[in-house]
Amino acid sequence: MSDANGPARRSILQTGVAMSSLAMAGCLSSLGNTGGEQYTVGYGEYETTVDSAAFPGELQLYCVQTGWSNWDSVMEAFEDEYGVSLYDAQGSSGEALDDMRANAQNPTHSAYNGGYSFGLEAMNDDLTTDYKPENWDLVPDDLKTDNGHVTATRQMTTAVTYRTDVYEERGLEPPETWEDLKHPDIAQDLAFTPPHTANGQASALSVNSAYGGDLDDLDPVIEYHEAIADHGADFRRNVEGPVTSGEISTVVEYDYTGLNLKYNNVEFNEDQLDVAILTGPDGEPGAMNVPYGYALLRNAPNPEAAKLFMDYVLTLDCQELFFDAYVRPIRAAELDQPDEFPPQSAYEAAQFTVDQEELVSKQDDIQAELVDRTPLQGAQ
Repeated sequence: MSDANGPARRSILQTGVAMSSLAMAGCLSSLGNTGGEQYTVGYGEYETTVDSAAFPGELQLYCVQTGWSNWDSVMEAFEDEYGVSLYDAQGSSGEALDDMRANAQNPTHSAYNGGYSFGLEAMNDDLTTDYKPENWDLVPDDLKTDNGHVTATRQMTTAVTYRTDVYEERGLEPPETWEDLKHPDIAQDLAFTPPHTANGQASALSVNSAYGGDLDDLDPVIEYHEAIADHGADFRRNVEGPVTSGEISTVVEYDYTGLNLKYNNVEFNEDQLDVAILTGPDGEPGAMNVPYGYALLRNAPNPEAAKLFMDYVLTLDCQELFFDAYVRPIRAAELDQPDEFPPQSAYEAAQFTVDQEELVSKQDDIQAELVDRTPLQGAQ
């Protein structure tokens, strides 16, 4: 999929998804007309036939979020292929969970799509039901629940985004390990996102892993914060403006955030920014993968159309659309990673995934401890 014309290719794909979606005929098979068009969906014991006569004109899903992770192209492609538009909820994963709880007795949306851990919380609250979409077997075991309630569709990885021009001016080499960021000329304007956010928690756990910690031992990341605090490192909620202006030369965020800033910000040349995946000082895993996924909601309206949508998202045609927005799809191993990403070897050397169900059970305590113990300013 990668070529020398990455940005141009993305533009073509994002405006021409209708042509791409025509290839879906071989993936989601049409079986004829019985009241409406019929499609085979589901994996294994969940395989069934859905009839388009039962589809709504608009399918309501939580956290579709156009403009993020290329969901606008996903929505457009699905509608072009099946004639069903998707309601753009534009809410955060937490807001979706709150609304699911508030409407548990009378669900208004058919499925949840957002942060994987929030899907697990919804499952624990008995808000979801089981469904294994086609290609469910190709999703890594640690990124789906055995009971079919929550399945990851894409993932983001903790990365370091840095101003290459500032590094050059200061005589700094590109960072390769977390130890490199302790250099005073880097730490003086180094920013993390606050630990009570999803990406901030992932950043803290990435550092923690790089220095031998785990979900029950946060001492390594606290000691790391202590080592960089005196040089000026802090927490920031909004980083795009400060990075663009040069106020911040290094920020710890998702790879998606850095790549999107590098290639889609008109304020500076893309050569002024780069994205790195870091290991610990001795090669320890230091880049946490954070999955995003979906779940079918219990007793929700229009489950037939929701199942078709869930199947569509796991097709290779749709998975490629995530790559076009600098998000690694869950089936990335079957696709050619675009050249704009850090080398695949860097991901292989540094990436790790924590047990998501264990994280859900402990994350409130983890975030509270990080906020309470960190010496970096701006944690609240």
